Amino acid sequence: MFIEQAYKNRRNLVAYIPFPLVFLGLMVANFMVSAEDTNTIIRNEIERYGKSMFFLSNLIPFAFLLLLLLFWVKYMHKQSILSLTTSRPEVDWNRVFFSFLIWGGFSTLLIFISYQSNPESFVFNFNLRPFLALALISLTLIPFQTSFEEYLFRGYLMQGIGLVSKRKWIPLLLTSIVFGLLHGANPEVGKIGYILLVYYIGTGFLLGIMTLMDEGMELSLGFHAANNITGALLVTSDWTVFQTDSVLIDKSEPSAGLEVIFPVLVVFPILLFIFSKKYKWSGWKEKLLGKIVLPPVENQNL
Repeated sequence: MFIEQAYKNRRNLVAYIPFPLVFLGLMVANFMVSAEDTNTIIRNEIERYGKSMFFLSNLIPFAFLLLLLLFWVKYMHKQSILSLTTSRPEVDWNRVFFSFLIWGGFSTLLIFISYQSNPESFVFNFNLRPFLALALISLTLIPFQTSFEEYLFRGYLMQGIGLVSKRKWIPLLLTSIVFGLLHGANPEVGKIGYILLVYYIGTGFLLGIMTLMDEGMELSLGFHAANNITGALLVTSDWTVFQTDSVLIDKSEPSAGLEVIFPVLVVFPILLFIFSKKYKWSGWKEKLLGKIVLPPVENQNL
């Protein structure tokens, strides 16, 4: 069982507090600094350094945060990185790549359909040299950014809150809501409105459900990486958190309509159905709502 992988840490629950507090503090500080006008700050930084360098500078801190989190888990909690990642004997990279391809392919298809339906809403922006630089940055560093978020929310906090609450639905609920709310500082939320948090919180629930049902983070790691890499490479806008030398620039005026609700109510359930059939998920009620029963520490090894 995935949450139970951290059972040894129940004797050191206080150690779960510092890292999330520091991260949340950084997010709050960032929100307060940028609250005046996030888009203006981003535009000024892009004019000063260029899109690729600005993008690079925003991704590098996540690589350090990921390494710091894994170091904290290994040396403060004395927990293996494998047990933080999955309940399987080893990380199932086929699951990571399958999830990446499924969501990356679906996202690409949606972007293609949108472009074909409303080409006047987009500017074709492909330029080989800047795009190659963007592709190198995206494929190298975005996995650090998305993996940090997954390890923090679907791994570290999911297990830590589970140890305290002894109920699986509590860490699922809390990590999903906090994950969504932390995206409230994104410029697209300021542009579209807080209704967009429905999508972010819904995404948090999707990733949490995948983790609990599949007893590991492999699917969520693949999904999250595909989501951000596809967005960075294929289509961005001057009001989104990613503003890159992507193939397309979306010039349309955003609205909080079907595009916010449709993925949460339709696309995400279909995705869960696909994964459930491929990986033969069962026991939904127990895995998502059941009690967490910890084995005796002395009888188990991680």
